[in-house]
Amino acid sequence: MSKSLTASRDVYTGMAFAAAPLFLLAYGVIRLLDGLDGSRGPGVAWTTGHAAFLIGLLIFGPVVLGMRRMVAAGTTGLRFTATLSTVIALLGVSATAGQAVIDLAVGLSAADRPEMNHLFQQVQGYPGVTPAFYTVGPVLFYVGLLALVVLLAVVTPGRVSGWSPALVVLGTALMAVNLDLIPVGAVCYWLALAPLGRRPALGTPGGEGMAKNAHALA
Repeated sequence: MSKSLTASRDVYTGMAFAAAPLFLLAYGVIRLLDGLDGSRGPGVAWTTGHAAFLIGLLIFGPVVLGMRRMVAAGTTGLRFTATLSTVIALLGVSATAGQAVIDLAVGLSAADRPEMNHLFQQVQGYPGVTPAFYTVGPVLFYVGLLALVVLLAVVTPGRVSGWSPALVVLGTALMAVNLDLIPVGAVCYWLALAPLGRRPALGTPGGEGMAKNAHALA
């Protein structure tokens, strides 16, 4: 890959680290507003919120791949762990994106909430849909993301805040306990991930320390 293409990729990836959590934040806020009348969806708020959720998930793809590249200078074991974590995270992103697409389709197809509930029951009644898109599948994203953040904290101490893994855990736990806490969880993700987008990549000025720290673990 040419230097110009690599630089462009790094710029967009850096922006993604901040943008992905912000789209998640937008979804959480819109979701709260949608529920003020005691019922969520269908309507503009449901569609807009889930569209923001889907966009944020798609942006998390470059974020995950960017984190994998940050571990590229590590030992063979670290690279393997990073690759495995990346695959797990991307599978989770795909599953959660599938959930968002289903929710969008149901919201656009139904005339009211009871009809939405009926359509959800129909869709989730198909074998494998619930675990793939609503329970097991989405969990893979959070597991893979946390693993990558922990790896970066180990490989690049002093460059990745030790608070980053804790913030990812806290944000995930808050969202798992209550979906109304999605905005708070998204802020935790932003605090953990946005600084990573500003870190120099390996091979750029200031990036050499990443390789030294990684080889020191060999």
